[in-house]
Amino acid sequence: MMLAAAETHGFLSPTGVEIAFLLVGLATLGAAAITVTTKQLVHAALWLVVALGGLAVEYLLLTAEFIAWVQVLIYVGSVVVLLLFGLMLTRAPIGRSPDADSRNGWVALAVALAAAGALVWVVVDAFRTTWIDLDGPSQGSTQVSGEFLFRHWVLPFEALSVLLLAALVGAIVLSRKDTKASQDAKGPKDTKDVKAPEGKS
Repeated sequence: MMLAAAETHGFLSPTGVEIAFLLVGLATLGAAAITVTTKQLVHAALWLVVALGGLAVEYLLLTAEFIAWVQVLIYVGSVVVLLLFGLMLTRAPIGRSPDADSRNGWVALAVALAAAGALVWVVVDAFRTTWIDLDGPSQGSTQVSGEFLFRHWVLPFEALSVLLLAALVGAIVLSRKDTKASQDAKGPKDTKDVKAPEGKS
């Protein structure tokens, strides 16, 4: 009976997990679209939190709990906080940002669609004949993920950490330049209040 039910399961009879995966994916896609289209930088960072959190939920639905918690701790808890610190240190406007009103929106959209198409083609071509055994050991476990990450992706992992450090240092340098420029524009505080002593010129 159970075998027959498993055989009749197909695309037109999705399970609850598959429906939840689709709904969370649509919500994540919507949050990502708002992230790149909003004109307010702080709102973009907050919508990025929603998009990255949606990806973590997708990993949970795929029974990759370790990857999901890494997604929350590193991306939601570190990368987004780093972006917010960068916005605060560079004194980015809280409201609508004139720098975000670029006239090259259609060019950016075309480049994004081309990049997305190339990425989908590469992923489909690479994993076309790969099947995941859902009844076997979990592919998102700590042991499997750690062996795969530190055996094949050590260099990109370290390069990403250096890139994030460089972004933080750059934000600090930009904020220090703005502070120094504002102090030079104001001039010394004591020169306005200095009065010549009486009887002397």
